[in-house]
Amino acid sequence: MKKSMNWLLLALLAAFCFGAYNVFMKIASGYIHEITGAVILQFVAAIAGLAILLYIKYGTNEVITISQKGIMYSVLAGLCVGGAEIVSFIVFGKGVPASTGIPIIIGGAIVVGTVIGMLFLKEKITTFHVLGTVLIILGILLVSR
Repeated sequence: MKKSMNWLLLALLAAFCFGAYNVFMKIASGYIHEITGAVILQFVAAIAGLAILLYIKYGTNEVITISQKGIMYSVLAGLCVGGAEIVSFIVFGKGVPASTGIPIIIGGAIVVGTVIGMLFLKEKITTFHVLGTVLIILGILLVSR
């Protein structure tokens, strides 16, 4: 992908996709077994990703970089997202409303990502980051009541 694209617009598009993905997962959970839904979701995502990768490889001049570390961390990310999808299907299959489950799942993911970024990736966390993370934790507590 072009590095000149505005990262904030891309991040907002990703947020939209994550939000819609969770809503569709919530709706699907009432009509399909959790594991079956997760497998279909992952299969469709893999096909879409493969189509984009093939377009980049054959339709553009962009170089596709691959390394052992990149593969290893991609596999770990895949295991985590697969687990998240399965557990999310189970949560929503128990009748948890989207307005409760999605903020807890996404908010919790933000907190976990922030803590991992700070502790393991040695990223600098500002006072605003800490305040935002505390507010997310408080929001999770409020929504879960």
